[in-house]
Amino acid sequence: MPTDPKSPASAPSSASATPAAPPSAARITKPGVAAAATASAAGGVGGAAAGAGSEAPSAPARPGQIKRVMRKPVEAKTGWWWGTGRRKTAVARVRIRPAKEGAEGTVKIQIGAEKFKTIEQYFAEERDRNDCYAALKATSTLGRFDVVARLNGGGYMGQAGAVLLGISRALRDYDPTLEEVLRDKGMLTRDDRDVERKKYGQAGARRRFQFSKR
Repeated sequence: MPTDPKSPASAPSSASATPAAPPSAARITKPGVAAAATASAAGGVGGAAAGAGSEAPSAPARPGQIKRVMRKPVEAKTGWWWGTGRRKTAVARVRIRPAKEGAEGTVKIQIGAEKFKTIEQYFAEERDRNDCYAALKATSTLGRFDVVARLNGGGYMGQAGAVLLGISRALRDYDPTLEEVLRDKGMLTRDDRDVERKKYGQAGARRRFQFSKR
């Protein structure tokens, strides 16, 4: 006997109408991956428990600042302490000695056998004058030494830088305790900056000749 499509018996059941549930994660996961995940989870729990009982290793201690080795005082040569300074193409041969009692030390430039000029007479720029006095001011010895410098080569700026280095080296040899102050201020470091050489095929160090198409 044909069944009436409108009858309740012909309607699909609710159980058959509901879509089947997807397979569980355990079914679709590969056995090796599942085992590894389980082991890692167990290890993480165990590691956390072990870490709770012991502290994490601390960073290695940084070594302290290296102390400079104290130099030995240099003996005077003919009553003077000498220092040679260089800057660009200028060379300064400087000698110092303690000023006489009751007299104030001077800083002079020797331009001949018996001819001398003061710093103010020789250098016109205030920048160059300050460079000549910088080492004496940094060590609080201005006026306590007689300073004589002989200059060769270079220009005024280069000669002033050479005098600065020469005085600093002479002070270091006279009193090694002054080296730390001079070294921290960079006055014992040779300034190696110089003019860059001209290149062949060019008008200068970087300058090129004008390009002409025809």
